Amino acid sequence: MHILLQFWHELKQEKMRMFLTIMAICWGSANVVLMLSVGEGLYRGFGDGMRGMGKNIVIVWGGQTSKPYAGFPVGRSIPLRLEDVELVKKQMPEIVAISPEYRSGSSMKYKDKVLSVDVHGVLPCWGPMRNMVPEPGGRFLNDLDESRKRRMVFIGNKLRDDMFGEGVNPVGRIIMINDIPFTVIGVMTKKIQTSSYSGRDQNKAVIPASTHRMTFNQRWISNLIYRPADPSRTKAVQKSFRSLMAGNYRCDPTDEQCYQMWDTIEMGDVVGKVMRGIEIFVGLIGCLTLLIAGIGVANIMYVVIKERTREIGIKIAVGAKPRYIIAQIVGESLITMIIGGALGVGLAIGGVHLIHLIPIKEEELQFLNQPVFSPLLALICSIIIGFIGLMSGLFPARRASRIDPVDALRYE
Repeated sequence: MHILLQFWHELKQEKMRMFLTIMAICWGSANVVLMLSVGEGLYRGFGDGMRGMGKNIVIVWGGQTSKPYAGFPVGRSIPLRLEDVELVKKQMPEIVAISPEYRSGSSMKYKDKVLSVDVHGVLPCWGPMRNMVPEPGGRFLNDLDESRKRRMVFIGNKLRDDMFGEGVNPVGRIIMINDIPFTVIGVMTKKIQTSSYSGRDQNKAVIPASTHRMTFNQRWISNLIYRPADPSRTKAVQKSFRSLMAGNYRCDPTDEQCYQMWDTIEMGDVVGKVMRGIEIFVGLIGCLTLLIAGIGVANIMYVVIKERTREIGIKIAVGAKPRYIIAQIVGESLITMIIGGALGVGLAIGGVHLIHLIPIKEEELQFLNQPVFSPLLALICSIIIGFIGLMSGLFPARRASRIDPVDALRYE
């Protein structure tokens, strides 16, 4: 209580100086919180964008040999076939889901509207692997669709908007794909997707793989997708996959040109580390700003000590212990930092909400206006503010506690 009263007395005596100091701390704290929030938003936004294409998946394309093997020359094409998917299912328990993916350009017609679209033929497990979540009232492909070669189609949200109108529920309607009727069974929920290998999912039409083979008479698989049971062993799984396929196609298992692989697990780890590094960097810049404010607090405390030298000397002369003098000075410094910090955090939270209101239409940039203020950031900021407040008060306090009472009483 005594420290609070002393702080209030100081505030009334040095209004302008205390106001400017608190504003400096407020500005520094707001910078720290805003920069950390933006960094956290970027980290989460890039992660969501990466997961938009699929989480923990590997995409495989066929290639051609670059090494001679068992009398076969280099340059031999190694395609992907449906039999390869069945072989992997039987021989590789370390892969929990795998789907072929056929792809064909086609025309899609509803009433008098005709669009050119990419039609993909896949197994039901492809949807969860690619984060194709249906909107309420619809569904993705299932095993019966595949086994009975049903003419069912799942479409992207933008394709729905272009074909039927924005926000319209087309489930149950009949559309024509290459003049063959298909029933719409679901629409993909809008998602952020920052990477792709055949265009954004929002523009795709997805049908059962068996129906695609029957409709388009496509012999080879465009690519396949699998998900390892343990993402941390993705490299070992890739090696096992190459060995299995090499035995099937009689090619060198060390020849990486036979199959092109996009490991999203490895890419996600790299991008995650880069974004975390950026978050730490911008946080450090904010901390430097706050550190300058802390130096201002220390300067003020030195001035306060100089002005109160006689008062401190009297307290020491009547028996006040050094720890009492230190506690008083450090307490006033901490109160100053806490008030300025609280105002800064409040200002930053308001800034975060204002940034959320900025309209960004480009899908690829939408995650940029989504800074995130989390309890963890609040804890980090509190620790930083408390530490700087402690340091800015500790050194002036130690100097005050060492004042000689005789010299202090002579001080004018």
